[in-house]
Amino acid sequence: MQLKLSTLLAALVLTTAAAAQNRQPIFSIDWRSPTVGQPDSGFALPITEGDLLFAPAPTRLPQFGPAANPAVFAKAGPHPMLNPPHIGLVQHGVCMGHPGGTPCAVEVDAICTGRALLLQQNVPIRHLYLSVDAWAGGFMAPVPPSVASEAPLGESAGDVFVSLMLGAGPLPPFAVPLPGATAAIDGDGQQGASAFRYRGLGLAEPTMPTPGMLSSGDNLDALASWLPLAQGWPASGVFFSLDGVLFDPLSGTPGTNSSGAHGFVGGDVLVTVVPNTPPLLYAPANQLGLDFFGANTDDLDALVICENNLAGWQRSIAPYGWVNGQDMLLFSVRRGSAVIGRPDSIFGIPISEGDVLVPPVPGGLSPFPGIFIAAENLGLATVRQGLANRNDELDALELPSSPFFDCDGNGNEDALDIRTGGMADANNDGIPDVCSPPALYGKFCFCPAPMGPCGNDDPNAGCKNSTGVGAQLTPGGSTSVAADDLVLTATALPTNKQLILMMSAGVVAPLPFSDGRRCLVGLISRFPPKNSGAGGTAAYGPGLAAYSVGAFPVLNHIVPGALFGFQAWYRDPTGPCGSGSNLTNAVRATFVP
Repeated sequence: MQLKLSTLLAALVLTTAAAAQNRQPIFSIDWRSPTVGQPDSGFALPITEGDLLFAPAPTRLPQFGPAANPAVFAKAGPHPMLNPPHIGLVQHGVCMGHPGGTPCAVEVDAICTGRALLLQQNVPIRHLYLSVDAWAGGFMAPVPPSVASEAPLGESAGDVFVSLMLGAGPLPPFAVPLPGATAAIDGDGQQGASAFRYRGLGLAEPTMPTPGMLSSGDNLDALASWLPLAQGWPASGVFFSLDGVLFDPLSGTPGTNSSGAHGFVGGDVLVTVVPNTPPLLYAPANQLGLDFFGANTDDLDALVICENNLAGWQRSIAPYGWVNGQDMLLFSVRRGSAVIGRPDSIFGIPISEGDVLVPPVPGGLSPFPGIFIAAENLGLATVRQGLANRNDELDALELPSSPFFDCDGNGNEDALDIRTGGMADANNDGIPDVCSPPALYGKFCFCPAPMGPCGNDDPNAGCKNSTGVGAQLTPGGSTSVAADDLVLTATALPTNKQLILMMSAGVVAPLPFSDGRRCLVGLISRFPPKNSGAGGTAAYGPGLAAYSVGAFPVLNHIVPGALFGFQAWYRDPTGPCGSGSNLTNAVRATFVP
């Protein structure tokens, strides 16, 4: 039995001070993904390949699975009834609701909020995040989970990886002592066939390199970052690129030409400055060194921008020219682009789909883009080094000013602390053990003076009931999902009265409710009613986790990494305020494997 009080407030989950420093992923998936056409978890609107997505609601932050579908940050275009923000693609109405595996003209290939970290000359790059498609195999695996270790299991295309060790670009092949990248965010947040598990985005996995229209799982196709649960639209707008017409020889599918359907080419960078308005051309393909052989002969596939907040694109004519006030723009190109194999303008070596590129350097070695970070430094295979029979494709890039996960506030991505910094992760949850909270559960939502609705204060429990004291809810056992031995015991209840244990991820400051105070909002799930009996007491558990998975919506499944509040609501016909019911104090619990 569910009680939905406020879906908006459900997002206000308590976080630690360190978590407040983290970034929030924004992403998209490609048209072959099976999640296309499924309802998102925020608005229950069909997801399209042009939507910009968060991790599942209500938290909209990466979480351990099983989880609901991703939530919409911005739709591709307007919705006829609801009014979520959108990026102004007029073909959205035609495409909304079409299933994955059926191409439609709203495919977004790259996104950016314009707030990337401005790179400084001679300063090593600390965190570069990336995603690859299912056909990428990687090379070497110095620090798994890497592309090389996860790709054979179908666990790479929905993941976000972070570079292990990069110097300051431009970087030719094998310019760093520890090439590669390690997984920081998972697709579905479940362990699957891999030996590793970490928080996920609500995507479908595994994703194998399957030819044809429909993929076996989701492919993360674009990536950006935003402040956790920030309100409003990015100040510089949302930057993105649309799909071109290039034929993919591996999947056997043509491009959707979402760019042409909106009056652009696949190599253009667009911007929607004001939400719900049509996109504008920001950086044309030919100024990026693309389409040298004709319109739509190249297709931009990943994007990083640090905008200088002046109108339009002020092109940096050479790497680090952006420190003098120009706009920084890094990108990659898709498989099939004519520029692949052409000499770049910085090193004069063949361009790969896995390279991080900059616009051509005037007077350089070619008229084509320059290689700023060669693919090999990211652990991606290329034919130019004899590592593979094809180049790995770089699908998405992000260069945020702070990590996605930094639980101890040391400025490093948690995945890097675990894989290269020597921090222990004994339970293999992607979270350094030093960040495990000392107390995984605790009591709160008491009724100190003068908070009792009718003067019925009790500073150590819920508000006073007809017994003369407040009822208490006390935790026991552990918060281990595997053990499933958490027990919540309610005491000092009126005798022989019915009570219900409520649970929600929405934990807030106390709100007046009946004769007591309520601290749960959002999607509230209820465990079966019990009776307080002659002793005025009742216990719930063990088995709460198993019950939640079998009876509650996915968002309220008790899984590792989840934080829930619990509070008992009970009948009290002769209570002091006359409402007929009251509440215990609440218990907050963080669940671990």
